[in-house]
Amino acid sequence: LEEDLSCPVCCDVFSDPVLLPCSHSFCRSCLQSFWGSSVFRSCPVCRRRVSKKQPPSNLALRNLCEAFVQSQSSRCESEKKAACSQHGEKLKLFCLDDRQSICVVCQASRMHKGHNCAPTDEAALDCKVLFGQRSFVLSCSVATLCLGEKKKGKNMHFVFGVVARENAVNQVRQVQLIENQIKQHFIKLHQFLREEEEARLSALQEEERKKVLAVKLRDEELTNRISSLSDIIRLTEQEIAADDLTLLQVKKSQLWNFLEFFCLCQQDNAVYERLTDCQGRSFFCTCPSSWHLEAPVTLDPNTVHPCLRLSEDLNSVHYCSSGRPLPSNPERFCVSAEVLGSTRVGSGKHTWEVELGENDDWILGVASVSVKRDLEVPARPENGFWTLCLRDGEYRAMVSPLKTLKVDRKLEKVQVEVDWDAGEVCFSCPENGQTLHKFSEAFKDEVVPYF
Repeated sequence: LEEDLSCPVCCDVFSDPVLLPCSHSFCRSCLQSFWGSSVFRSCPVCRRRVSKKQPPSNLALRNLCEAFVQSQSSRCESEKKAACSQHGEKLKLFCLDDRQSICVVCQASRMHKGHNCAPTDEAALDCKVLFGQRSFVLSCSVATLCLGEKKKGKNMHFVFGVVARENAVNQVRQVQLIENQIKQHFIKLHQFLREEEEARLSALQEEERKKVLAVKLRDEELTNRISSLSDIIRLTEQEIAADDLTLLQVKKSQLWNFLEFFCLCQQDNAVYERLTDCQGRSFFCTCPSSWHLEAPVTLDPNTVHPCLRLSEDLNSVHYCSSGRPLPSNPERFCVSAEVLGSTRVGSGKHTWEVELGENDDWILGVASVSVKRDLEVPARPENGFWTLCLRDGEYRAMVSPLKTLKVDRKLEKVQVEVDWDAGEVCFSCPENGQTLHKFSEAFKDEVVPYF
């Protein structure tokens, strides 16, 4: 192949080959050198005259030559890799003691003298057989494990499939409950705004009625005064037209009664001030910041411990000694029996009540959204918990050290009030309004109900 790809002039592989009309090919540079400055140009092989000054390139031959050169380079590199780095000889032997390929010179050297050696192809065949045996043993072990765990695996897959489906149903139910709560909140808010609008408009209409009535009364009074003044003017003109003796006999008080009219020309400040109260800005409705809507706390099934059971509406929880398999998502408490609410509190005031029932061992309050779920830590403020508990018949505030609370009677309900902006959590008895305990500490994260 190399001879077929060699130039007849330079006897080397074609470099930028060109094709003559006689079908012979040459290197472009070789052909230019052969022709030189000759007027008559001919083929160096068959001597046939060539009329073209610039013969066309032989693209097919050029691509073939480039591929041949690349293959030769790859072959040289492969041979170089297969040669001994110390002696340059081919690696024809494999040292079984040192587990490396060597050449015949290496075998006679001190490093490998007396070692067990084998030809490279035989050593490779033995290695393939050994690997095949090990692969077969491992395949048998895998088959044994699969057959032994087949039934058990089916049962586990079924259990986890049911649990995953139940978890998905709970999530959908939780979303629907939150959606209904949002709708109820906005219904109450719209009702509040409508009532406030009606009250403000009614007050404005009443004020307008009073102002119109006051203006009418003033108009009537002014009309009466004008009529009286007209009578005084007419009487005065008559007295002026009388003779001097008659004029001098008129009493001074009668002559100057018309000065009372100037009292009517002064601005009625009381009326003016009340009119300014009717500016439109005074009747815009502003919702008070402390106004809130009551709604039940929805529990988050993604955080519940396997020993706790949630109701279908996700509003109540009870303890069960036997746990159940649940997906091990990062939000879930996996050490102690705990659960969080789904509503996050990051501003404003929020209040909810917890019905305790007949439970004689419980803990409740709020927790930071970043509390640890995979470790059992005391539910205290330094760990992101603000809680009360009932332990051994005593009501306690979970602080360091524990604080025993004085309670008049057994608690049936506990009201939890969170003022996130002020950093306060207050626990009280809704029946008698007794404050049980109050935490005061700035929150770093959002908090959620904790049980």
